[in-house]
Amino acid sequence: MSMTTELKKIDLSGTKKGVISIADVKEPYGPGSNDVVSIAIALNGEDIEWKVHIPYDNIDEVIEALQLAKAKKES
Repeated sequence: MSMTTELKKIDLSGTKKGVISIADVKEPYGPGSNDVVSIAIALNGEDIEWKVHIPYDNIDEVIEALQLAKAKKES
């Protein structure tokens, strides 16, 4: 049985009520499955429109890619 623990909510830029929710999800795909970080977007602050699960083993690479995207946008 998966268990979700919310870690942080961030106001979504460009919206009035939107949020980005970051959560830890234990055994998201059933017993024995690896835990993931869930990143969800709710434009109205409540109903999730988009969600991605990122395995903990991939977090560092995802952060690097996000930093690269930000740097390219700023240059």
